[in-house]
Amino acid sequence: MRIIFMGTPEFAVASLKALIDAGENVVAVVTVPDKPAGRGQKMHESAVKVFAKEHQIPVLQPVKLRDPEFIAALRSYQADLQVVVAFRMLPEMVWDMPKHGTVNVHASLLPNYRGAAPINWAVINGEKKSGVTTFLLQHEIDTGNILFADEVEIADTDDAGILHDKLMEKGAQLIVKTVDAIRDGNINPVPQDDLLAAEDVKHAPKIFKEDGEIDWNKDTASIYNKIRGLSPYPTAFTKLDNKGLKIFQTSKEIKAHDLIPGTYVTDGKNLLKVATNDGYIHLLSIQIEGKKRMLIADFLRGYRFEDPKIQNI
Repeated sequence: MRIIFMGTPEFAVASLKALIDAGENVVAVVTVPDKPAGRGQKMHESAVKVFAKEHQIPVLQPVKLRDPEFIAALRSYQADLQVVVAFRMLPEMVWDMPKHGTVNVHASLLPNYRGAAPINWAVINGEKKSGVTTFLLQHEIDTGNILFADEVEIADTDDAGILHDKLMEKGAQLIVKTVDAIRDGNINPVPQDDLLAAEDVKHAPKIFKEDGEIDWNKDTASIYNKIRGLSPYPTAFTKLDNKGLKIFQTSKEIKAHDLIPGTYVTDGKNLLKVATNDGYIHLLSIQIEGKKRMLIADFLRGYRFEDPKIQNI
C-alpha cells in the first residue's frame, strides 16, 4: 500500500522507522513547519522530518491543513492509507482522503485517556497499566473505532519519561501489525461506545505550567505520583527558601509526624525531605532556580539553607 505518515516528535519516529524496517511503502511524510528554537533562535526541524530526510522520503510541512496547495499535494501521492502518530487534529478532508482512511496510534488504552497528555495523566492518577491503541479517525478526537490495543505495565518507580519510551516501542510494533491487517482485510473495527464502562471515562487534557505546582497538604502517594507524572517534562515545582525548585525524582515515605505540610528536613549532606499530610517526599533529583539539574547530594554540598535543619517551604 502507498502510505503517508503524519507525525512530529521522537515518539512518532519509532513508528515511522518500524514501518520502513518492515518494508512498507511510505511515499511521503507530513510534519510541522520548521520553527526557531534555543538561544540562537536557529531553525529547528521536527524529529520526523530529520528521519524522513535521512531516508529520502518527501516531506510536506503545511502551516494550515486546509490550504488548497497542501490538499492538492497530499492528493497527488494517491495514498491508500494515512498513519498519524503524535500530530495535529486533522480536518475531514484530510483524514477521509485515502480509500483505507487514516489510522492513529494513541498512547493509552482507549476509550480511557482521550486527549493531549495520556502518558502524564496515567502516571499522575497512579495507574498500574497503560498501553497503545490503533483506531480509525473520525470527527470527534480520539473516539474512532478501535482496531488493536496492547498493554504495558507501569511500575511504581516509572515516571512519564519511562512510560513514554515503553509506549513508543509498543506503538511502533502495533502500527506494523495494524497496517498488515488492513492490507489483508483482516480487521474488525470496534466502536468505542461498546467498550465504555458504567463509570466515567478518564480524560487526558493538555497540561499547563501552573498544573505542576505541588500542594504539600495532600497525601504522600498523590504528590509522589504527580511528580513522576510530570517528569521529565513539564516538571512539578515548588519553592525552597523562596526560590523556584523543579523536582524530577523522588521517593516516598509514609510516616506519622507533627510537622506542618511543606516543612523540609535535611541533614545537609544526603537527605532532603518535605512533609506531606501523612509522610514525606524525599527529593532525589532537583533543579533550583538559576542552576542546573542535580542529584540531591551534589545540591546539598553547595547549598546554604536559611535554617540548616528544618524550614517551611
